[in-house]
Amino acid sequence: MTRRYFGTDGIRGTVGQSPITADFMLKLGWAAGQVLRREKGLTRVLIGKDTRISGYMFESALEAGLSAAGVDVALLGPMPTPGIAYLTRTFRADAGIVISASHNPFDDNGIKFFSAEGKKLPDEIEDRIEAMLEAPLTTAAAASLGKATRIDDAAGRYIEFCKSTLPDRLSLHGLKVVLDCAHGATYHIAPNVFRELGAEVSVIGAAPNGLNINQQVGSTHPAALRAAVIQQGADLGVAFDGDGDRLLLVDADGREVDGDDILYLIARDRHERGLLEGGVVGTLMSNFGLAMALERLGIPFVRAKVGDRFVMEMMAAHGWELGGEASGHIVCGHVQSTGDGIVSALQVLALMMREQKTLPELLKGLEKVPQALVNVRLPKGASAKEVMDSESLQQAVSMLEEELGDQGRVLLRPSGTEPLIRVMVEGCAHLDVERLANALADQVQAQFS
Repeated sequence: MTRRYFGTDGIRGTVGQSPITADFMLKLGWAAGQVLRREKGLTRVLIGKDTRISGYMFESALEAGLSAAGVDVALLGPMPTPGIAYLTRTFRADAGIVISASHNPFDDNGIKFFSAEGKKLPDEIEDRIEAMLEAPLTTAAAASLGKATRIDDAAGRYIEFCKSTLPDRLSLHGLKVVLDCAHGATYHIAPNVFRELGAEVSVIGAAPNGLNINQQVGSTHPAALRAAVIQQGADLGVAFDGDGDRLLLVDADGREVDGDDILYLIARDRHERGLLEGGVVGTLMSNFGLAMALERLGIPFVRAKVGDRFVMEMMAAHGWELGGEASGHIVCGHVQSTGDGIVSALQVLALMMREQKTLPELLKGLEKVPQALVNVRLPKGASAKEVMDSESLQQAVSMLEEELGDQGRVLLRPSGTEPLIRVMVEGCAHLDVERLANALADQVQAQFS
């Protein structure tokens, strides 16, 4: 079926514009409740959110819709997306709902669903929810309405889980770390995790007011973290995004360590200790240098389409436990069912402590090739598919691929979460990939100028 609402990462958009409205969320809660009841019988659904002001409104609307469908609701309050996945599993709930637009600004919001296993809801269930949205909303008999409760110790439970992903005797004592919580869902979680594991911690981006999530802080705006790490003489910095499912690291000199670097570090460590099950799943955006570095270590590497959903699907298809994206969305399947910024950071810090090495020392085996990414925003009403299907644009891509030969590659793709077309060019050091990417971006822009 053709989807109207669900994209690759749930439902997302601008608050107040369809479908990110209170009335739609009421209907969505009801539709999800109807589908889940038919699938599971009596059900309980967990709802968590990030720190956007609109989260209060959508939490209430979803709660009302689920209750009208006869589904019990447990409210988690502000909670990182991976924390909601974890608690959905441990509370034996039938589904979890995340109210978040991840790294987007506060005036966007969205909805993601987790299955009882703490993984993305299967496509067929999302399709049934979409179909149910077309049915008239009905209300269960008064005696059958769903009940709502609040889980007051949700944060503490998730903090203990994060700590449990490291061996009991491993301490972070001696590490000085700056955390950037993006004024988002990790603000009351991450500092406690790292402090309780022994690290010396300072924090920025941990004063959410409903309007400042991701505002010049977090993994998409690392300048503030770089400055703090250098000023404080820290060993490293960790930046999360608004919902805590991705991260970026900064070394002691302020250099960024992205998802490809983090994936390499975790893969190499687990491989050398004989713990890595199978290979590693990256994406079409993963740096060519990462693939070569893993090949030298004898670690298989495959690329999925961009999006954590596709990474996890390919991990499941291969029976592998590790995958991720250059954006910092890392799935450590040996300890967590979805991408988790805190857990991924802990894997790297544990490696630093075991080997007593800095991030640059640990990354010496990885030589990434230059990569340029340009985002071209689509005008309102423009069709990404029409732009991508343009004969002149396809011809421009073919000419560039011919120019690069076997020394580089081109990737042109629409974003799954924003009205953007992403232009990526990477290649050997002697190639001017910035110039080539900007020239191709101009060709994209020309399609609707």
